Amino acid sequence: MTALTSLEEKWLSPSDALVEDMKSIQGDILILGAGGKIGPSIARLAKQAIDRAGLDKRVIGVSRFSEAGLSDELNAAGIETITADMLDDAQLQALPEIGNVLYLAGTKFGTSGNEPYTWAMNTYLPGRVAEKFRHSRIVVYSTGNVYPFTPVLSGGATEELRTDPVGEYGQSCLGRERMFQYFSSIHGTPLLIYRLNYAIDFKYGVLLEVAKSVLNGKPVDLKTGHVNVIWQGDANEMAIRSLLHCASPSKLLNVTGPETVPLRWLAQEFGRIFNIVPEFVNEEQPTALLSNAAESFRLFGYPRTTLKQMIEITAQWLLEGGKTINKPTHFQERQGQF
Repeated sequence: MTALTSLEEKWLSPSDALVEDMKSIQGDILILGAGGKIGPSIARLAKQAIDRAGLDKRVIGVSRFSEAGLSDELNAAGIETITADMLDDAQLQALPEIGNVLYLAGTKFGTSGNEPYTWAMNTYLPGRVAEKFRHSRIVVYSTGNVYPFTPVLSGGATEELRTDPVGEYGQSCLGRERMFQYFSSIHGTPLLIYRLNYAIDFKYGVLLEVAKSVLNGKPVDLKTGHVNVIWQGDANEMAIRSLLHCASPSKLLNVTGPETVPLRWLAQEFGRIFNIVPEFVNEEQPTALLSNAAESFRLFGYPRTTLKQMIEITAQWLLEGGKTINKPTHFQERQGQF
């Protein structure tokens, strides 16, 4: 086992709380959009928790699986896969009826200039999926981008704040929520809207982007000078455990870390590790895209992985040459152009 593989196993393994909650989740788990950034890790986490709990429960991942070899890797981990384009209604309707659905499908990157596809994926398809799986419990991945920017000193948007997304990506994601809520109200489908920002992993995310800028001597843009972050493994756990909190009318849940993180301090922490003085451009604005996740902490407790640990993990991964995904978060974007 390599050092990087050992690092992944340590920080992406299920907690005792997830294993216990898995015993209360009745039925198999279907992951729609299992081939994206989040899908493979959440599928593996669910399967590991099932195995540790000694349960006979299936995890099934659905995706176009355009990444070569990913379907085989998931199969080898005990996860069933179905290759399907859910925008093809015949393929969608052919999917098995499963009691628990994690809905991860959607598009963000490259949405500018490709707005019709963005709305098809983020708003039209959710309506079709909500109708198809009306008898399931559904956790729907959404985003903090449905909120307006809030003052840095406010502590971030709560679930009670009126949505006001900037740009078509955020608007289409609010459309996703509304479609699921509409069909939930008609059919009584238990639903939880899971508003996540920003999850970080070894391979991508805000921390990795800042660390790479510092390490490569590139200036860190401070226009959006504060962020929320949560370790992907912790966010995945909360998503799976959210299956026990689905309701009709739907429950809204912000998911992120507890800190409002200053970008300047974050860059300086990486500079300390790398022994590099970071460079900066622009000045911090008084508002940012921030969420208050106090309700998620009430339900699940605070994330296991601390901010300092995330910084150390990211620096180690980068310095040891770990594989990264070239999908920038665009967390500095203030006009909604993704």
